[in-house]
Amino acid sequence: MASEKEMTLLEHIGELKDRLIVCAVAVLITTAIAFVFSFDLIRFLLVPSGQTQLTTLNPTENFATVFRVCLYAGVALAMPVILYQIYAYVAPALLPKEKRFVLTIGPFVLLLFVAGMAFCYYLLLPQALGFLLAFGGGVFDNQLRATEYLQFVTTFILAMGIVFETPAIIFALVKVRVLQRSWLVKQRRYVFLLSFLVAAVITPTPDPFNQLLVAIPMYLLWEFGLLLSRAA
Repeated sequence: MASEKEMTLLEHIGELKDRLIVCAVAVLITTAIAFVFSFDLIRFLLVPSGQTQLTTLNPTENFATVFRVCLYAGVALAMPVILYQIYAYVAPALLPKEKRFVLTIGPFVLLLFVAGMAFCYYLLLPQALGFLLAFGGGVFDNQLRATEYLQFVTTFILAMGIVFETPAIIFALVKVRVLQRSWLVKQRRYVFLLSFLVAAVITPTPDPFNQLLVAIPMYLLWEFGLLLSRAA
């Protein structure tokens, strides 16, 4: 029995290694694809700032910045493959109804993530960058450095993509009985306050308008999650 358990463990480790290799190959391929369109991608990320060029301060910064952006894009493009490999690895341990639940909610999770990134890119970033770049315009000459600007933009977009996963997380937690919907309903006032606190932290500007642009959608996502949890 002990040797059987040891063999089973080794098989699991081998399968995990194989699936990690598949994920790595997928990221490598999508990163290479992103590299072909790297400058178009950087121009796309520049649009919310209203500027057309970025400043670099050392000989390697150009290439390092392009590679970093392509790697981030590669991971994002490979996400369906990565999520499927995770599902395929844990699927043998799931009950049939649990498998159906995961397969049903998977596309919804991806859709919410993309919606959050789009919301950030098209609405939040233009407002935030407009405020930041105009602040002190009579004293400062804003020249956007490639490394800092692209890190700022990609981090903000990723953060909002994760925030938009709130309804799926609530639905999943209620579905697997980790939390009770009745208890979540009682936390409304605290969630409302927490939405504004989190918005104050992740919003890169101190003005109330941009914080409202983050806080209100966060709270509405919570309410949407409660609505979905009725069907859990």
